[in-house]
Amino acid sequence: MKTVAAVAAVLCAVAWAGWSPANAQAQNKPKVCDKPQQMEGFKTCADIAKAEAEGAFTLYSTDPEQGQVKLLAAFNKVFPKIKTSYVRLQAGALYAKVLSERQAKSYLVDVIQISDMGMILDFQRKGGFRQYVSPEMQFFPKEAKSQPEGFWTWGSVIMAGIAYNPNQVSAAEAPKKWEDLLDPKWKDSINVKVSNSGLQHGVWYMLLPILGGEYFKKFGEQKPRAFDSYVQQYGRLVDGQDKIIMGAQYSGYIEFKAKGAPLAFVFPETGVPAVPETYGIVDQAPHPNAAELFMDWFLSPVGQKALAEALLLHSPRADVPPPGGSDTVPLSKMKLLSPADWEAFEKDRPTFAKEWNRIVGTGR
Repeated sequence: MKTVAAVAAVLCAVAWAGWSPANAQAQNKPKVCDKPQQMEGFKTCADIAKAEAEGAFTLYSTDPEQGQVKLLAAFNKVFPKIKTSYVRLQAGALYAKVLSERQAKSYLVDVIQISDMGMILDFQRKGGFRQYVSPEMQFFPKEAKSQPEGFWTWGSVIMAGIAYNPNQVSAAEAPKKWEDLLDPKWKDSINVKVSNSGLQHGVWYMLLPILGGEYFKKFGEQKPRAFDSYVQQYGRLVDGQDKIIMGAQYSGYIEFKAKGAPLAFVFPETGVPAVPETYGIVDQAPHPNAAELFMDWFLSPVGQKALAEALLLHSPRADVPPPGGSDTVPLSKMKLLSPADWEAFEKDRPTFAKEWNRIVGTGR
């Protein structure tokens, strides 16, 4: 956690030596595909023979390891000749890693997923994405795709509410709205994510104009504990180490609840902050054909259902049901709070990181 501030500084300072976005875009001609090949459950413009000859594929992602393993295993089952691997870090640390690699002209990743749209837009401006218009992109809403299309696409939408352990907190005393978290009885019993989290940034960004700066000042007095992953957060709730999660990731709740964990989830009537997990092929990817094949598979109903099963995330596609069965709340039933201006969201990150580190005790 002591490295959080340093990572934020890297995001602001790092630049790619000798790298020009204009030059990158000039070399990055979009692939034209008038007749995609029909596979079982999806269409692809990728050269499958070349993808299998490359024989490997690497994903950088912010999602928990166990989910990544399941997702990539589903892809590998369809294409067993392509060996898959992944790297998992929180959004800020992951972005700092890929920028550092590119500065060193070390190209190790094929597809990157980041849960912070500000970083995604910055990466696009730097020429970091390779443009590839998947035939499956037509089924995604306009706001879920880059303009022009093909640089990135939302792979899922994640949302944050309030979670608690009903064995420790009764339904009657449980917080019903964001303001209830300021009750002194919750001091030293709330956990959150670190400032590297794209979702935690979304929580801050969307609730700040609604609740005001004084709210977060008082929230800091509750001495919240910050953790890297929702697995840690929910684990502490189940074990009784904490009583409340502020900005609880809904997919984490679905996962732990399915295992029989004593948990309850609250959707405050104010709304639940939501951010996308965005995917794109990296320019100069070591396995470009395998990357195209993965994106076509992943963006299809087959891949989106595999994602829902592996990570219990909601798909932006209208034809893919929500994860976790009939008890799961679909996107259409939620009051989602998402940034209207992603550029402003990006510019806010340094301020958020500084304030959140202070709130959770890493910047004091």
